[in-house]
Amino acid sequence: MARRLRGDNRGATRRTARPPLPAVPAHSVADRLAALQRLVVVSVLGFASGLPLALTGQALQAWMTADGIDIATIGFLSLVGLPYTFKFLWAPLMDRFDLPWLGRRRGWLVLTQLALAAALWALAATSPSASIRLFALLAVAVAFVSASQDVVIDAYRTDLLPQRERGLGASLNVMGYRLAMIVSGGLALIWTDPAQHGAWSWPEVYRAMAMLMAGAALLSATMLPRVPMPAGRASVARHDLFGFAAVLAAVALGYLLSDRFAPPVSLALLGPWLEGSTLEPRLQQRWIDLVALLLGIGLTLPLAAWAARRARFETLLSGLASYFSQTGAAGFLLLIVLYKLGDAFAGSLMTPFLLKSMAYSPAEVGVVNKVIGLWLTIFGALLGGALMLRLRLWRALLLFGVLQAASNLGFWWLAVYGKGVLPGLTLPAFDWGFVALAQATPVDGGLLMVIAVENLSGGMGTAAFVAFLMSLCNQRFTATQYALLSAFASVGRVWVGPLAGVLAESIGWPSFFVVSTVLALPALAMLVWLRRPIRALEGGG
Repeated sequence: MARRLRGDNRGATRRTARPPLPAVPAHSVADRLAALQRLVVVSVLGFASGLPLALTGQALQAWMTADGIDIATIGFLSLVGLPYTFKFLWAPLMDRFDLPWLGRRRGWLVLTQLALAAALWALAATSPSASIRLFALLAVAVAFVSASQDVVIDAYRTDLLPQRERGLGASLNVMGYRLAMIVSGGLALIWTDPAQHGAWSWPEVYRAMAMLMAGAALLSATMLPRVPMPAGRASVARHDLFGFAAVLAAVALGYLLSDRFAPPVSLALLGPWLEGSTLEPRLQQRWIDLVALLLGIGLTLPLAAWAARRARFETLLSGLASYFSQTGAAGFLLLIVLYKLGDAFAGSLMTPFLLKSMAYSPAEVGVVNKVIGLWLTIFGALLGGALMLRLRLWRALLLFGVLQAASNLGFWWLAVYGKGVLPGLTLPAFDWGFVALAQATPVDGGLLMVIAVENLSGGMGTAAFVAFLMSLCNQRFTATQYALLSAFASVGRVWVGPLAGVLAESIGWPSFFVVSTVLALPALAMLVWLRRPIRALEGGG
């Protein structure tokens, strides 16, 4: 009898511990509406992030190609994207300080978007062929403000999304990002194509993009939900300000020393090799410039790190210490550099390859590579997010990485066999108001196949990669840590440009794309090595 009574009491205890049933559906509906709002916001911010990136990348290359700038120079001007690799230096200020009235993250977001609108308007008033130096400086300014906007967007997205939503959120972020690149990359090429009676010049395109960024600032000020302040002690403000000034001074000193001493050292190192080579003098000078650039970076970064420690740049140092306290931190950084390296190398000169070497028309490239291709990237990103629900993070990174590497061989095939190998199709003339084809445009079947494979695999890989970066961040230092991680991720996209331009002219396009495929393999080996710590991150959700 006693046992029965104890059993009855245990049952009564379990019954009274259950939550009231009527409350569950209400909370479920509210949670779903809040999740939907978060995912819509992530998509819109992805669009704002992707719009200026194309304007300092492929669209800028198309403008310079149309103005007659040579391929090696275009390759070196990919260095206008340098701020994307150094944004972790000023990201701590965006973690430490919040602008008044709009709350955490949103004030910085509105400010950077208004600054982007102004910088794009100024760039539109400059000709690359008439004033290449001023043009490059303004492009660097656009990239600097764009990188700053990315710091805020990445931190806001990571703070906003709970762990369980990050795979799908990363997919929707890529969707918005790629939609923006359809506008600023694909549609812009069609708008400016003389064969399609394009009524727009490149300056007009850039002025239109400036107005879009001004509209994004208005939306950011009025529609974005607030994110909570993180727990933890704030650093001393004067230490961060003084530390940032010290880091800037160290970078300036490193630049001056590199400009003075790196070129002669580079010449001394490469001189014996170049004397016996058959490279023309212009390409020899490009190799000297490239090695000088790497020497300058090797001097400047340690100098900046020393200055940050001496000046007690607390938010930067604490954010870095927090990141490196996790298992596998150094290996993660190497994986981040390598994961998109082959993809970035193959895509670094894609526009001049298709327009100049393959002689496709601007409208054909705009429709296939920038519009159809980017829609396929969006589909690939959404497919990747859906697959990640079953594959989880490590398997998704590995599978999508293999597909990314294999897709580079498609460009090798295109460079070897050329146009017309596969049957194509003809797009009829159309006029949708915002974009039009004045006449029917043939689309090469080989180009369509290669772009389809590359963009599908790239979209899936990017979705998994963004989710991976978010999983590595501590909320207190989101801006600092995500900026550091994404800066490492942009190493391939920014730094391979100078090497890619010189290498493509030195060894030819087919060998160039073989090299890009080989460069994708070390990341796969790193994934196998880091399997256990990456799977530990999966358990955090």
